[in-house]
Amino acid sequence: MAKLSIENVDVSGKKVLMRVDFNVPLDDRGQITDDRRIVMALPSIQSVLDRGGAVILMSHLGRPEPGKDNAAFSLQPTALRLGELLGTEAQFATDAVGDDAKAKVAALQPGQCLVLENVRFNKDEKKGEADYAQTLAGFGDIYCNDAFGTCHRTDGSMYAVPQAMEGKPRCVGLLVEKEIKYLSEVIASPEHPFVAILGGKKVSDKVKVIDNLLGICDQVLIGGAMAYAFALAQGKKIGKSFAGTTDKERDESVAAAKAALEKGGDKLVLPVDTHCADAFSADANKKVFEGDIADGWEGLDIGPKTAAIYADIVKKAKTVVWNGPMGVFEMPPFDEGTKAVAQAIAESDATSIIGGGDSASAIQHLGYADRVTHVSTGGGASLEMLEGKKFEAVEILDEA
Repeated sequence: MAKLSIENVDVSGKKVLMRVDFNVPLDDRGQITDDRRIVMALPSIQSVLDRGGAVILMSHLGRPEPGKDNAAFSLQPTALRLGELLGTEAQFATDAVGDDAKAKVAALQPGQCLVLENVRFNKDEKKGEADYAQTLAGFGDIYCNDAFGTCHRTDGSMYAVPQAMEGKPRCVGLLVEKEIKYLSEVIASPEHPFVAILGGKKVSDKVKVIDNLLGICDQVLIGGAMAYAFALAQGKKIGKSFAGTTDKERDESVAAAKAALEKGGDKLVLPVDTHCADAFSADANKKVFEGDIADGWEGLDIGPKTAAIYADIVKKAKTVVWNGPMGVFEMPPFDEGTKAVAQAIAESDATSIIGGGDSASAIQHLGYADRVTHVSTGGGASLEMLEGKKFEAVEILDEA
């Protein structure tokens, strides 16, 4: 799956049209509360600028509705922050394909950077409408995809634009290159023992991931609320633990868990104890149950015996993939299971890949991000890559 890298493209005197993921959280005053996604795109942007190229950045932010007042979703704060990080002005166009964008792209000089307004302000972005894609495509001499968080989508700026730029270099940025390396290539030929740790709420959300990983892993460890669907599938009692918001959802999760148990056999490792509370609160009464969970009690984390077993398995692994926390890690003391797993991963010699979303937040929150091999920037995208899916937005790019 190796694709042409921006590092291997001659960008001197050229304009690079780069799709990034600047979908950052903003507070009520429009201030960025977490700039990690901008920081992660810096190496690709800096690489182009340092080699005498100009960069035109496309991104979305939030879920604006075309034609409505979308001021709260403007990318202007990201341009200001990018300028601070680069130490030089990042220009901003007040539209993506309108007069301001066209004028600023035309005037852009080598070593300069321009952020276009939120591509999702245009109704044609979702559909990848041809004229819209052609306008964006005309802005660049080179197309670069460095937006891993949206690689599983085929929006205009992700697919129709590179399609319209056939014949020009179409490459991946350094971030997407790294994501593909770890999430695709390492998983395709891992060192063994290969251990996957899956948590989160619903088995039905991760059934394809579980199915794919059972085919390539030595062990798959289950935690989080999805463990309760597995307990039900084994005929155990789960008290008032979460196994779905509706009866239909619960039934689907239990059916998916039964299928995974049949396929997985001994490869599937389930909790032996559960840290429970009699209310969803840090101040509630707490109790650890082995086996059945009594009525009136809710499982909020794996128990201490399970945490020790999982940590021991992780320490012996050569490759570890983790997607989903082991419990309600935002609410101590129900963060203990997630902490134990994170610490074991950080202390192991394994190649360790942390899936995006809550797992990435947990590893950052616990201070272990610099002690693992790779923290993915894409929640949905990393899940789909763990399913073994191919991404059209990546497939369309030039081979290395």
